Amino acid sequence: MNRSLSFLTVMLAAVVLGGCGSSPIARFYTLKPDATLTSAGDAMPLHVVVSPVTIPDLVDRPQIVTRVAGNQVSLDEFDRWGEPLKGDIARVIAADLGALLGSERVSVFDTGADVPPAWHVRVDVMRFDSMPGDAVTVEAQWTVWPPKKFAPVMGRSLEHEPVRGQSYDALVAAHDRALAAVSRDIASAIRTSLAQ
Repeated sequence: MNRSLSFLTVMLAAVVLGGCGSSPIARFYTLKPDATLTSAGDAMPLHVVVSPVTIPDLVDRPQIVTRVAGNQVSLDEFDRWGEPLKGDIARVIAADLGALLGSERVSVFDTGADVPPAWHVRVDVMRFDSMPGDAVTVEAQWTVWPPKKFAPVMGRSLEHEPVRGQSYDALVAAHDRALAAVSRDIASAIRTSLAQ
């Protein structure tokens, strides 16, 4: 009886210690500009500042939030954004606009009074939905303030992009493409405003 109890104790300790050594490893992701974007016309060396982006509170957290079914969402503790999502979105939109306008003077920072008048862009992300293995949806309202003009240009983009695979890498890449489409809409509004 005593020998059975000792054996059971050793086996239980082995199971408990074995389970502790296999904790999942967190993975971190960042959005990236679309490397395929090019200027749709003549280069426009405009000074453009992308103001801080707003995002829904639901996705304003380190964990990647995915839609499961209906109204249910899931927060993944081990698949996370590598930096605050709203800053990452602003950085990507600025880089995409730089490529689309052919300008190296597109930034998320207003560099001060010693530069030419800047175009200001504000983006309010209304939806940033992620469905692994299915699609992502980015809905954004945006406003462009031309320099020395009183009337801003406002627009709305609703972009759906398929997720090409089951991985989080594929999910993040779909968001990259959706943000590139939003950036195309904004760049088109800037070009149209310049032509008026």
